Amino acid sequence: MILENNGIRLRAVEPEDLELFYRWENEETNWKQSNTLVPYSRYILKRYIAGSRKSIYETGQLRLMIEALPEERTVGTIDLYEFDHFHNRAAVGILIADPADRKKGYASAALTCLTGYAFETLGLHQLWCNILESNIESMNLFMHHGFTQCASRKEWIRSGNGYETEHSLQLINPKQ
Repeated sequence: MILENNGIRLRAVEPEDLELFYRWENEETNWKQSNTLVPYSRYILKRYIAGSRKSIYETGQLRLMIEALPEERTVGTIDLYEFDHFHNRAAVGILIADPADRKKGYASAALTCLTGYAFETLGLHQLWCNILESNIESMNLFMHHGFTQCASRKEWIRSGNGYETEHSLQLINPKQ
């Protein structure tokens, strides 16, 4: 299965991605979405990249790089994480790193590819995600792709001015 769609390609993580990871993982504006509280060292990220050759069945997660085509410029990542083989489900996370690359269809095309891979290749029964109430663009993206809201946790995530509600969305494999 080639993971390409509408001007993007999903590819495996490469050692050359270290500096991108270092920049993206240490960008404090991304921390609220990923519940990160401390910066990552190059050493830790290098070890993560080295371990990314393992399968989702070994690590419980899969990170793919999103490349804009035809220039093959890496614009972000898309992840399956908290993979549960017994219940056939996984969480989805997407990062389009540069705000200038957002709203260009990269996240939508990547989500289409990843959903197809998760359902057709991995045979998952469902995908889910957690999205902060303020992240309207992500809510719209996932709902446009058929995800439905299934729960809300009021004042769940602490942010600069108090607490924010987090919504859970899920997508059941339509072919199962």
